[in-house]
Amino acid sequence: MAAVTEPVMTTDLPLANKRTGKVRDLYDVTLPDGDDGLLIVATDRVSVFDVVLSNGIAGKGVLLTRISKFWFDFFADSVDHHLISVDQQDIPGLSDAQRATLEGRIMICRKTRVVPVECIVRGYLTGSGYKDYVKSGQVCGIALPAGMVNSDRIESPIFTPSTKAEQGHDENISFEAACDLVGGDLMEAIRARSLHIYNTGREYARERGIIIADTKFEFGLLEGHTGPVLIDEVLTPDSSRFWPADEWTPGQEQNSFDKQYVRNYTQGLVDKGEWDKEYPGPALPDEVIDNTIARYEEALARLTG
Repeated sequence: MAAVTEPVMTTDLPLANKRTGKVRDLYDVTLPDGDDGLLIVATDRVSVFDVVLSNGIAGKGVLLTRISKFWFDFFADSVDHHLISVDQQDIPGLSDAQRATLEGRIMICRKTRVVPVECIVRGYLTGSGYKDYVKSGQVCGIALPAGMVNSDRIESPIFTPSTKAEQGHDENISFEAACDLVGGDLMEAIRARSLHIYNTGREYARERGIIIADTKFEFGLLEGHTGPVLIDEVLTPDSSRFWPADEWTPGQEQNSFDKQYVRNYTQGLVDKGEWDKEYPGPALPDEVIDNTIARYEEALARLTG
């Protein structure tokens, strides 16, 4: 990846209907075939505990886009998705200078009606899932074998949906509640696709030295199209836990290639009473920035190299 010196924290493009997420800026565009499209710009903003930090990590958005593009291509024959192009030259209505600022960090996609459910697949017992298991022997209401330890492999990965909160934190819900929310047939199809993507992706990554411990997906619906369509990002270090396979040691926290490194740093600030997980978010020191981008670069190299 070309050297990036300053993080892209926001964009201001002469396009319709700008929306700003925690990490991505979204705009409406018209696709070459005349259909409604969506421009997704992966900025270098960093979000932890649902709070955007006050500085970003230069180049992170480019790396996330490259990893998502890899997976969209990888699953193209088995999973319908929304990606059309990652070439900024395909964005209508921009100057050459504006396109240059977007190089490597955009996805032009078909616009879908987003299914309001976060689709989480867990293949290892970690994070909030492990805390849930210690208390109840279950993860999001799904019973697991007795005697499991932190970071244990879950032999049959589990699907644990949550709500998609516009503000604040997502909340775990049962599969039945998700069915009540969006329909049973749709959720059955989404669960099957989520498990297929995760199981296939984790085996591919494992052969390349990466354990994908868990991940989350999003799906949308296209007019005139049958079944859910994979959208947003796919198996990236922002949406997944990536662990070095040769260092995996059940019974403890793991080293990672993902955003967990940033979470650990900011959790340390919380533990010391220096931050309360509310806005404004703290700034990351150079050491954390450099080590985080190195982890993302290593993940990309292992997956695509």
